[in-house]
Amino acid sequence: MEQDIDEKVKELQLLEQNLGNLLFQKQTFQLELGEVTSASEELEASKGDVFKIVGNVMIKSSKERLKKELDEKKDLISLRMKSIEKQERALQSHVEELRKTVLKHMK
Repeated sequence: MEQDIDEKVKELQLLEQNLGNLLFQKQTFQLELGEVTSASEELEASKGDVFKIVGNVMIKSSKERLKKELDEKKDLISLRMKSIEKQERALQSHVEELRKTVLKHMK
């Protein structure tokens, strides 16, 4: 019985670590989404030539092409964030169930 609780505690710790990793990924995507949104706003406000940085080189590009690339990137990031949020909800639910089980057996 005690060995079973030890295994559940270890599983709970692992799940909480995984949850922390998911939250870190989510924050990273939120920052990236903010950068892409800011870049889109700057692009809309720009007059004249626009450039894109590729590696260490700035390349002249069309406003429409850059807008399309930024919109696609924004859509991809949003899709990834939705996936992470779905995983986060499922993992959080599992963590709560396991936590209740462990606490119940420890009393």
